[in-house]
Amino acid sequence: MKFAVKNLGCKVNDYETESVASMMEQQGYERTGFDESTDIALIFTCAVTNTAAAKSRQMINRARKKNPDAVIVVAGCYAQIDPEALKTADILVGSAHKKQIPEYVGKYLAERSRIRDVHPIGVTPFEELRMERFPEQTRAYLKIQDGCNQFCTYCVIPYARGRERSMDPDLAVSETKAIAANHHEIVLTGIHTGRYGREYGITLAGLMERMLDSTKDLERLRISSIEVTELDDHFLELLHSSSRIARHLHIPLQSGSDSVLKRMGRPYTTDEFYEKIEQIRKNDPDISISTDLIVGFPGESEEEFEETYSFLKKCRFSFLHVFPYSMRDGTAAAAMKGQISPRVKKKRAAACAALSAELYDSYKSGWIGRTCEVMIETSENGYSFGHSSEYLPVRIAGECEKGVIEEVMITKLEDHQLFAERRRNYAVK
Repeated sequence: MKFAVKNLGCKVNDYETESVASMMEQQGYERTGFDESTDIALIFTCAVTNTAAAKSRQMINRARKKNPDAVIVVAGCYAQIDPEALKTADILVGSAHKKQIPEYVGKYLAERSRIRDVHPIGVTPFEELRMERFPEQTRAYLKIQDGCNQFCTYCVIPYARGRERSMDPDLAVSETKAIAANHHEIVLTGIHTGRYGREYGITLAGLMERMLDSTKDLERLRISSIEVTELDDHFLELLHSSSRIARHLHIPLQSGSDSVLKRMGRPYTTDEFYEKIEQIRKNDPDISISTDLIVGFPGESEEEFEETYSFLKKCRFSFLHVFPYSMRDGTAAAAMKGQISPRVKKKRAAACAALSAELYDSYKSGWIGRTCEVMIETSENGYSFGHSSEYLPVRIAGECEKGVIEEVMITKLEDHQLFAERRRNYAVK
């Protein structure tokens, strides 16, 4: 019996999607493409904006139209937030109990009776979804944290994911060992990765030290995203002292205007943000620091946008992920006065995207004539491609084996693309 999966959300959602897909395969189901004929369609939804919710509904309708007799399984944040909007699903699972999806599929196939597992999320235990090998990916992911206590005014995630909770540190270390047998690089992910371990009396840095000590053959440990308020001295000392931690930090800013940050409910000022990234660069001048940005937040004036634009240049980010503000029902920001027109949001987003391209080319050009270590992701037509520790996208002359970490010399920047030549490589896992 065939099944297909579709993830509409973040990296955490992606990890959960692949974990459930792996469990389905272990039970004898055959995975196929989402646009192909299938007996079971699993859709992991997103609720971060009204647009994301609409895409989730569209995907469910598309799956039903493509395979009218298929079992439609809908899970994740949107299922948790608004189960009534997804009542056509055969199996509906919220933010907890995703590991029971294969069991629910078997039960539905036997009984043909709709299944609902959506309950108030509140404070719930961390759900252990495991993956030791990612067959289609060179780097592996490990979800070590879930939930959020921050309640930014634009965000629905605390309501969809519940309160902060973490994977048991002993289990996290054992999972790291298992994954390291198959992959050179592991990306630690979560909703608030930097707030890992508070219920266990351990910090993210403390966990990372244990992971590195227990997996001597793991070449690279990467953080998917971390808040500026979570970059404590212990973490920065570890980052500086260990070459095995990726030299790239994605630190969400959201706005470079203090008044907008206050309306967003963000727990820092621009001065505090800038001081922290300068502290990081003092120890690691070449580190790549990228960020998330929301433009057109309710009430954002031209002056506030100009403050943001100037602050972005001052921070010298390597690149930006730019998002026009998108309303989400149920959040405080959705009820705020001064909603910005789509035209203005589009204009501001375009200006920041252009700045991002300029900043990225500037950062990349600083690597010409220097060496870096690149994880090979693809190889064809006489070239190989991958990302460095700094998350620089690099095209390398010659075909290299996928999954190898190559030391390369950056030779040029052409059409926004870095080119390099090989120096040496590590053994393949």
